[in-house]
Formats: sequence, C-alpha cells, structure tokens
Amino acid sequence: MHRSLAFAAAAGLALSAAACSSSGSAGSTAGPTGGAGSGAAGAAAPLDPKTKVTITVDCEPPVTKTAERKEWAEDIDAFHRTYPNVTVNAKDASPCEDPAAFTAQLKGKSEPDVFYSYFTDLNQVLDAGAVADISAYVNSTTVPALADIDPSVLATLKSDGKLYGLPTSNYKMGLLYNRRLFAQAGLDPDKPPTGWEEIRADAQKIAALGGGVSGYGDYSATNQGGWHFTAELYGLGGSMTTPDGAKSAFDTDAGRQVLQNLHDMRWTDHSMAAAQGLKWPDLMTQMAANKLGMYVGAPDDITYMVQTLKGDYQDYGMAPMPGEKAALLGGNDYLFKKGSSPDQIKAGIAWVNFKYLTLGKGQFDYARSKDDGLPVGLPQPFFLTGASLAADNAAKAASASVPVQNYAPYLGTSVPGKLEPANAQQIYKVLDNPVSAVLTDQNADVAKLLTAAAQQVDQVLAENR
Repeated sequence: MHRSLAFAAAAGLALSAAACSSSGSAGSTAGPTGGAGSGAAGAAAPLDPKTKVTITVDCEPPVTKTAERKEWAEDIDAFHRTYPNVTVNAKDASPCEDPAAFTAQLKGKSEPDVFYSYFTDLNQVLDAGAVADISAYVNSTTVPALADIDPSVLATLKSDGKLYGLPTSNYKMGLLYNRRLFAQAGLDPDKPPTGWEEIRADAQKIAALGGGVSGYGDYSATNQGGWHFTAELYGLGGSMTTPDGAKSAFDTDAGRQVLQNLHDMRWTDHSMAAAQGLKWPDLMTQMAANKLGMYVGAPDDITYMVQTLKGDYQDYGMAPMPGEKAALLGGNDYLFKKGSSPDQIKAGIAWVNFKYLTLGKGQFDYARSKDDGLPVGLPQPFFLTGASLAADNAAKAASASVPVQNYAPYLGTSVPGKLEPANAQQIYKVLDNPVSAVLTDQNADVAKLLTAAAQQVDQVLAENR
C-alpha cells in the first residue's frame, strides 16, 4: 500500500471513492494491426500508429490540481501526434486508489484497461485474475528506457518471472533532516549521519538547543510505528518475514537493535520528545516548525512540508537509510486489464511509456513543470539507473526549483530497494505495540516485547495463508 493512503486508512479517515471506470474492451476497434498481438513476435512489435483503438486509463489528476491536470491534457495532445487514432478515455480520482473501491472493481471486473495500483497490490490483483501478462509486449523498442529501470522496482511488478505492469513513480526511504537545526547545533548540513551511532550523537547536539527542539523523532501509532520499524530494520539488513512469507523473521539482533536505539535515544540521551504516540503527519509538522532534527521518511515528505505546512525547501536535506543495507521501497504503477485486446495493451504501454518513462516528456518535462510552478529537483521518482539516471539528474539540475544539492547524500549512495512485507498493515499494527512501549516505558523489556510481537505476527501470517 502506498504510504500516504496507508496512513489515512489506518487512521480511519474517510477517503473519496475512486471514480468508477468501465472497460474499454467492448468499445475498442481494431485497426490495420488488429491481429498483430497474436504470437510473441506480433506482441513484441510496437503499436502501429495507424491502429484505431480506445483505452480507458485512470488516475487523471483531479481538477483541484490545476497544473497537473493541464499537463495531463497537454500530454494527451502530444501523444496523439504520434498515435492519432488512439482514444484515451481518462478517469480522474483523488486519491487514485481507494482500497474498498479498488477491491470492488477487481471483483466486478470493472477496472479500466490501464489501471493504477500500488506496488503492494499485485498479489491481490493476481488472485482476482484481473491483470494481463505483458511480458511479450515490453522490450527495448516499446519501452526504450527498460534496461535502465531499477531491477528491484521491476521485481515488484513480476510474479513467476512474468511482468504485469510498468512503474510510474516510487520512493526509497531515507533520513530526512533539518539543515537549519544542524547548522545551529554546529553540525555540517552537507555531512549528515550515516549510522545509528552518529545519529544518536547528532541528535543529542540538536536536542541541546532547547526550546522544545528534539533531535530525533519516530511514529508509534496507527500502524506507522510498525511501518518505521520495518524501514529501520531493512536498513540494518533484516527482514520482516521469512522468504516464503510464512513466519516472522524480525525477532533477531537487528530487530532488537531497532528497538534499543529508540529506547536509548528516548531515555538515555533524552534526544526524543517526552510526548509520544506520534502519527502521520506529526513528524513533518514538527520539522516544518523547526522543532525536529531528524526522522526516517521519503522524499515526498519534503513537498508536504513546503506546500502544506509552509516550510522552506532550503531547510531540508535527505540522506540514505541508516545502515544502508536496504531501503524500504514503495510506489505506484499501471497494470493492464486481463481480457484487453493486444492493441489495447500496446496502446496502454505506449501511453505509459510516453507519460511516465520517456526522458524529456511527460513527467520528465522539467522545464514545463517549473513554468507551471511545480517543484523540480526532488529525488522522486527514483527508478532510473545508468545513463538514464545521469541524463535525468542533469535535466533536473537545469530546471531545478528546489536545492538539489541538499539531497546529494541520498542520491550519491546506492541502497537496494526492498518491498513491504505481505499483509503489511496487519503486521504494522502488531509492531506499533513494542515501538510505543520502548518510547513510553523506561523499563520496557526489548527482548520480551519483540518475541511477543513475533508470535502475534506468526498467527497473522498463518491466518492469511
């Protein structure tokens, strides 16, 4: 599940239902290449521009997002210059995916031909028999940047070696920090800490500023304590479950270290606030108010702190995930409806490639985004590698509207991505308890708390098998 939506769902907030979408299959018309999808060779060929076909696509930006909506319309027009006979029937919604509506669509087979999902949705979609295998359609001709898409990102869209979708955006967790407070505490904002010993030392110096400033903060409620526990465990090289997903795997030295770090920063170092039970967006609120030095988060938190909380881009930096063994990976993608015609699949791939995977076009048209008042230079999406990454970084720097140098430590360290565990929200709910305990009880027994949580998660996993 995507981070922000997971938070809202966990907190019990009412979310707008995603717009209902109908399949474009019945209304699609095969053109000159109507049978070109038959066989591997036909599927591998890109869509013939003469082909007449209609596709439905969801996640058009809502009218409330003026700039994004404008750019979507412009991109449809530009796409039509290459594929004049492809009709893209767009469906808008905010959020792009609501869990209940998404599940209902899958059950009713009413999802669009090209439908938005989160990286963690694939198993649900496969279980519903709702998604097409696009392996034969995706290659270096239909998606030229394919070789430069992070393999750990593509892996989230594969099952049994088959590819079912294409990524549009993603994030890797890292260490967000307040550069203003670093400077005030005599620390170098360009050299953030990389390990937990350094984090503890720097957090104490920041907390020593007084005035209600905390050096480090963490979530511990509404499933977010478990979510952050997972991210911090991954950074140390740990896993939440066994490879087959059957049993818990966090009752280890690495798991105990995560809880002990939090306990010691709270009770020994006094670098964390006395008030705990924090949930989204409390950490962002504190940092935007210059009351928090560091916390684990993702790049889009910076956008929220500036656009919603009226912070300043200059004040925020980002470093790699402490430990650097792995970073919790999340994001979103487009999947392709099972039963769509070969030409619909080809048209959908062509649209996603144009809008989301082509440098200089669509979401990578940074000059346009800057002119439209959108932030340019944040390290997201973060799925490109190799020559594509170098070209993307250069293009971002040329049109940057945010201080890209503030994210150099994060971008300069390659940390493998690792997806959330299956049954993530149920697991996170269990892990809230030990995280909250070590932050609210000085005498908390880390080992007992973790063992008890592992037993509960084992039960959760057994019930979901």
